Amino acid sequence: MNTAWMELAAGRGALGIGLVVAGVVVVGLLLGAFVLGFRSKRRELPTPRPEEQPRMPAGGPVRETRERREPDEVPRSEERLTPHELKTNGRQSDRTSASQERPRWSEGSSGGFGSGGPGAR
Repeated sequence: MNTAWMELAAGRGALGIGLVVAGVVVVGLLLGAFVLGFRSKRRELPTPRPEEQPRMPAGGPVRETRERREPDEVPRSEERLTPHELKTNGRQSDRTSASQERPRWSEGSSGGFGSGGPGAR
């Protein structure tokens, strides 16, 4: 019996045993991940009941408002400013623009940087 195991280990049997052991380890890891996921799912809050769902406002659905805003001026300084040092963090100001017309491309403009057109003159 001892020699049978030696022959098995010396030949291709060692590879087969190694693959079986690796397969058992992978299955064990997958089962462990499933159990951990199941436990974390049980700790989550339950889904809201129908009476807890959000409702439409009494005045009806809220509509989108489009308006042009005045851009904020970038403060002049000797040092370079980073985005978090600016007042609005890249958003437009709270001042509504006097002109609410949408900007349009001028005639003869290329329409975009590098598009191959002659550009604005």
